[in-house]
This record gives sequence, structure tokens and C-alpha cells, in this order.
Amino acid sequence: MNDLFGEVPPPSQETARHPLADRMRPRNLDEVVGQEDLIGPGRPLRRQIEADQVPSLILWGPPGTGKTTLARVIAGHTKASFHALSAVLTGVKELKEVIDLAKREQRFEGRKAILFVDEIHRWNKSQQDALLPHIENGTVTLIGATTENPSFEIIGPLLSRTKVYVLKPLEESHLARIVKAALEDEARGLGKLKLAIAEEALQFIAGTSDGDARRALGTLEIASGLTAKGATIALETVEQALQKKSLLYDKAGEEHYNLISAFIKSMRGSDPDAAVYWLARMLEAGEEPLFLARRMVIFASEDVGNADPQAIQVAVSAMQAFDFVGMPEGWIPLAQAATYLASAPKSNASYLSYLKAKEDIEAEGYLPAPLHIRNAPTKLMKDLKYGSGYKYPHDFEGHHVDQDYLPEKLKGRRYYDPTEIGYEAEIRVRLEEIRKKTKKGPRP
Repeated sequence: MNDLFGEVPPPSQETARHPLADRMRPRNLDEVVGQEDLIGPGRPLRRQIEADQVPSLILWGPPGTGKTTLARVIAGHTKASFHALSAVLTGVKELKEVIDLAKREQRFEGRKAILFVDEIHRWNKSQQDALLPHIENGTVTLIGATTENPSFEIIGPLLSRTKVYVLKPLEESHLARIVKAALEDEARGLGKLKLAIAEEALQFIAGTSDGDARRALGTLEIASGLTAKGATIALETVEQALQKKSLLYDKAGEEHYNLISAFIKSMRGSDPDAAVYWLARMLEAGEEPLFLARRMVIFASEDVGNADPQAIQVAVSAMQAFDFVGMPEGWIPLAQAATYLASAPKSNASYLSYLKAKEDIEAEGYLPAPLHIRNAPTKLMKDLKYGSGYKYPHDFEGHHVDQDYLPEKLKGRRYYDPTEIGYEAEIRVRLEEIRKKTKKGPRP
């Protein structure tokens, strides 16, 4: 068990039958692609690995980001014995066996032990509890891997004894490098087939793998099986391997801006059918879902505003829901938000109010706040009449009092002009009553 992640053996007929993603696992830190924030030169985790002083830690990230790979790399650098368990297949019985072995190694060989628990979130509370005394007394250093938020899935006492490292989805440039390396590697990869790959095919694999190196290499392996030795892997072959068509979409080019413009203008035009179509077009072409979620949050305030104050809540909730759920189901809350925003009453009055206020700031400069609404926490400020004459609105009928809040030079200015649409119509009536009492006229 302790040599499960030991030195990688020379390629053999047996290892050649392993999936390409398994054969191409990095063997050392220099072969790892991505996660520069964690293991780039000079980063704390890299220094700890190189110094063989790795603390108990939890590796949290989506599938295919290198959690198990990083555990293997740590095993290759450490002088400790290395023991691996899968939380899906094992429990406290197997844990006890590993602990007994680690104690014997520590006692008779003077070696410390690293325990790697894959998918540690699958263990229940009592199983996780069983780890605590052995981490505390130094019998093992724990490395846990999880795809789930540790705050929800890992018990508090275990979290407090470990350092959580977050692994990010690999970028498309990372995935392209991984694919190229697999094509060139003759010992572990596909190098003996002398295959090339068309640039559009390479970008399609990278763009449709959702930051998952395993998925990218799996697609490459299937596509290579459909390509003659010495030939070039074409886009059509990758599409056939994935059973998915490449959509015309350049996330950095004109088409990106065309489609996002169509999406926003469809929502602004209150057409939920068009809005959900453009949303689907972008998601299916590989657009970053959180980018679309952020655009909807902005739209909810800019174009719906106070005509439906719930719109911003729906948009933010959809963004948080996607961040929590991820793909492939994450499109569901995004579609709900897009159709809600498109169907909602529209008002850009709050958006315009800010721009009007900004105009006055640019024209008049930074005008001082009236003395009566300034804060007066010190005696000096009180002596200077800060806060003097302030009327507390809750002390007056209707919780409102005639009082100026703008700088003297801007007295009477109106920036916010509510529409008569949706909930904003109620706001308009209420403000009109208040403004009549305070004789605030239209903005000059």
C-alpha cells in the first residue's frame, strides 16, 4: 500500500493499456501544468514540498484539476512513507490498518507517514473523527482531496487541523499544452503515432473540456484512434469523438461581443425567448458561465432597477447557485435568471440618476457636506457645529422632515426620476408626496 504512488515504472504492455490521462500524470513539480498560484516557483506549498515539510492539508477543486496528481508529486518528493485510501471504497477498518502500519514504520524505521484520502468528503462524521487523534499526535500527515466545499463537507475539528488549498480549473492554454505534450511523448503518450493536430481541433478540445485535463486527454485519445498514423487530427475528427459540433464563436473576438450584445438587448427588449437562445448559444460554445452571470447582475440594476427590486436578488442568486453547482447543471439557474430579467418591467432611472450626479461632480468639484449632516464624534467637531441642527426623521410624522441633504450649491437638484412602470410607480408616488412638501422641483 505504501508504494502505490512510488516511482513511475518503465512503460510496459500493461501500463500501455491504461487510459492516456493516467499514463500522462506528471511525475514531478516541473511537469505539472497550471496551479501556479500554489506550486509556482517560490510559492509556499512548493517550498514546503521541496523541503519535505508538507503539513496536513485539503486539496479542493473540480475534477481534472490535479488533486491526485499533486498528491503523487508530493509522494515523489517526500522521504515519508506514502499510504493512499479512497473514501468511496474504504472506511475506518482500512484506516486502522494504515495507522498501525504507520506506527510500526515510525517506531522501527524512524519514518513519518503521509496518508492520502481521495474524495474525503465521502467519509461521514465518525469516519472523519477517526483521523483526528492520529493527525494530532503526528502519526500521519493528512492530504485529503475533495471536489466539494470543505466548509460544508469536512468537519470543523478536521478543518482546523489542516490547511485548505484551492485548485482552479485549468485554463485553455494549460489544456493545449497538456494535449501537445501527450502527442509528443513517445514513452507514455501518443508520440509513436507521429500525429499532428490542427490548431482549430486543439482549441476545440481545450475549449470544451471545462478546465478538466482528464477530459481533454480522453477526447484526444478517442480522436487519435480515429486518425491514421502520421496524419493530422482534424476538427471534424474531434467533433466526432465528442459527438459535439464546434460552434462559430471566438471568446476573444468580434463574435463574442456580437453574441453578448444580442443577449443583453434581447433581455432589455423583454424577449425571454431570444434571451435564452443567446444564452444557450454562448454556453454551448464554451463561454465562461460566470461572465454571463455577472452580466445579468449588472443588467438587473441597469435595465430593471427599481421597477422590480427582486431582479437583482434573482441575478445574484443565480450567480451564487452556478458557483455552488457548477456545470453541467449550472445552466439551469442561469436560464431562470435570463428569462426572469427579460420578462421583468424595465427602468433605467437609478442608472441615469448616478450619471446625472456624476455630471454635477465633474462640473462643480467635490462640494462639502452641509454642517448639520456631518458626523460629530469629537468635542472639536461639535464646537465647529458639525451635526448642529440635524433633525432625526423618525421623530417626525411620517418619518420624514423638511431638511436639506445636498451641498448648498446643489440644493433642489433632482437626479432620480422614477418611471411609472412596475414597483417604481409606487416609489414615484411616494417621492412626489415628499418632494411637494420639501418644494423640490425638477432638476435645473
